[in-house]
Amino acid sequence: MDYRTDSPEILREFLFYHETIKGHSKKTIDEYYLDIRMFFRFIKIHKNLVPHDTAFNDISIKDVDIKFVQSVTISDVYEYLAFLSRDRAKHHNSRRTSYGLSTSTRARKAAVIRSYYKYLTLKSTNNRLKENPVADLDAPKIRKSLPRFLSLDESVKLLDNVDGMYRERDFCILTIFLNCGLRISELAGLNITDIREDSLVVLGKGNKERIVFLNDACASAINEYLKIRKDITAVDRYAFFLSSRRTRISTSTIHSLVKKHLLVAGLDSTKYSSHKLRHTAATLMLKSGVDVRTLQEILGHEHLNTTQIYTHIENSSLRDAAMRSPLSKYKKK
Repeated sequence: MDYRTDSPEILREFLFYHETIKGHSKKTIDEYYLDIRMFFRFIKIHKNLVPHDTAFNDISIKDVDIKFVQSVTISDVYEYLAFLSRDRAKHHNSRRTSYGLSTSTRARKAAVIRSYYKYLTLKSTNNRLKENPVADLDAPKIRKSLPRFLSLDESVKLLDNVDGMYRERDFCILTIFLNCGLRISELAGLNITDIREDSLVVLGKGNKERIVFLNDACASAINEYLKIRKDITAVDRYAFFLSSRRTRISTSTIHSLVKKHLLVAGLDSTKYSSHKLRHTAATLMLKSGVDVRTLQEILGHEHLNTTQIYTHIENSSLRDAAMRSPLSKYKKK
């Protein structure tokens, strides 16, 4: 898949802009392309522009032009979102898939459509669209749920039970997860040159670098792994964490090793995951008195409201309010 050859000019321009000017990652650009391609395919079916027996995934979008894009109405977009909600397969390559995409997925796809039309109206060559037909598009409301996390005792139990052939590497990964709250992609992307005496240089979302300082536990775990790492002739000599094949460790491998060590520690590996370890780090720091603004910097959140979800997990003032209720000591006689 390469959007540079598989998409029409009117879409390529938008994707080029986000890749070269906005600095979004290749993965993000590919997701934008797939989201808009799906939207265009639906609109072609919806407007009877393809034969009825054409398979959805066989619909070409190379002929999409400004006239096609201008023809879309906000009602068309809502019908598309209804299609995603009811009829779109969650795993279209599986015979046993269920149907209907999650609210968060539909909200993301709506945001991409909104961004695309905003670009065509305000940023594109000669402002291709004079009016934005989806300017008032409302996104599906996402149900907010509190993130799951390990308790302090469970975190210690997880670290205490790390063993096996790659114990130094795995222990280092889990220690950084639980102390620094890195994203799994950030951990996998660490280079040897990113390791400083008391800090890490982390490349986060949107190719934004940030400094994450190391405590004694992280520094010790890194030093122990470096003793092993320096003796390995790696295929990727810059990668810090290596797989069994001496290549840069993948995010799927990190997912697997986290699940394995959770299971060994007697913790629920179906309930927790590598991303839950990031939640754990954030929650433990907040409980220990780290303020939310500092936590935002550590986690690499662009917006404070993303970080503030953790304040609902451990809020001492709410706990104190519950204890101050006049009925807090009541017991049935």
